[in-house]
Amino acid sequence: MEGETFLWLIRHAPVDGIAGTIHAADAPADLGDRAQLEVLRQKLPQDAACFASPARRTVETARALGLEPVQLTEFSEQDFGDWTGRRHDELAATGGETYARFWSAPAHGRPPGGESFEDQVARVRLGLSRIGAGSATLVVHSGTIRAALCIALDLTPQAALRFVIDPLSLTRIDRLATGWRVVFVNQRAA
Repeated sequence: MEGETFLWLIRHAPVDGIAGTIHAADAPADLGDRAQLEVLRQKLPQDAACFASPARRTVETARALGLEPVQLTEFSEQDFGDWTGRRHDELAATGGETYARFWSAPAHGRPPGGESFEDQVARVRLGLSRIGAGSATLVVHSGTIRAALCIALDLTPQAALRFVIDPLSLTRIDRLATGWRVVFVNQRAA
């Protein structure tokens, strides 16, 4: 790919739903923090390409920022399969050995009917390869941003899971001719 690419990765607004739940793609965003959205909007590059996961919360966040994203499934959150829609405390109490085993090695483990974080990293790598030179804003999930950092820093997937990525935070990475550069991670606009 020719030219340099400057990526502005935004984690979507908090989910408007029950905390501690593995939310489905149709979970809405809580867009109540208008001041934070406005400060974040002002930090974004003008006339940049915009991409988002097809999840409702990412698209709603993008639109609240005044963006009209191209939706790419490669930027979807990790698929938690049969656990989607369930609460972590419920799964810990009733999930038995499968749930405990998953969390002992979350980068490699697969929830029943789902995918591993390693699988997500491979998907995100494909999605990033589809973005051309210039500036691009991505409104995505915490897992998607961790996957992008895994790629940019050539980390193991397990190590990339150590990053904290808050709702409505901004992470900036660049793909240069000489390799990747990480400008900042998890910056809050307020």
